[in-house]
Amino acid sequence: MLTDTHTHLNVVQFDEDREAVIQRALDQGVTRMVNVGFNRETIPSSIALAEKYDFIYTTVGWHPQDAITMEPGDLEWLEQLCSHKKVVAIGEIGLDYYWDTSPKEVQDRVFREQIRLARKVGLPIVIHNRDAHHDIVKVLKEEQASEVGGIMHCFSGSWETAKQCLDMNFHISFGGPITFKNAVQPKEVLAKVPLDRLLIETDSPYLTPHPFRGKRNESAYVRLVAEAAAEIKGISVEELARITTDNAVKLLKFGEFGDHC
Repeated sequence: MLTDTHTHLNVVQFDEDREAVIQRALDQGVTRMVNVGFNRETIPSSIALAEKYDFIYTTVGWHPQDAITMEPGDLEWLEQLCSHKKVVAIGEIGLDYYWDTSPKEVQDRVFREQIRLARKVGLPIVIHNRDAHHDIVKVLKEEQASEVGGIMHCFSGSWETAKQCLDMNFHISFGGPITFKNAVQPKEVLAKVPLDRLLIETDSPYLTPHPFRGKRNESAYVRLVAEAAAEIKGISVEELARITTDNAVKLLKFGEFGDHC
């Protein structure tokens, strides 16, 4: 019973075989998938996907790479969407200092606005962090994000950063990179993260795990992430799957519709 807490099944890479991709995930024991809407284009299609499949849920948010495209009315739109029965979190939101698509000050403003929205509506947040560890922690602290907590998506930081996030009520999620031979730090951090705060994901179609690295990722491959995480933790894959699914259910409240806003 696996849960993929971060996937992008609505993107163009799946247009030709989306139903088959979803079926393969079910065949691998994936019982829930959280599809992530992250801008004006992907949010409606993510919601539509969640409406079509009982076992797919969605997030809504503005990705830092797209922060510059966010207009004044978009925050109000996100707030309205929070009452949808399949919306389980606000995200992915955060800071991205790798891609030079939105100025840092714009990313910072949009990030803070969405944290405040999450606190207002009582939803957890899903954090995108690329090359911005210090500033991510700073903003989360200053905006009192611990009130809602959430997910540090595809975590790539140090154990020191992970500890600060854990202290702020966040879960730490790992994806395909923990299957890479040269990914020393993510494996070391995963080994230290408490089991009750651990999540797994694919971020498909990106970050494909070994042995399919370089090809399109898909939610079925979350089993490969679970196998790698279980080995690092020294427990069975079945136990790892059960624990991470329980963690996702408690945090994202699957099925408790209408309670968020």
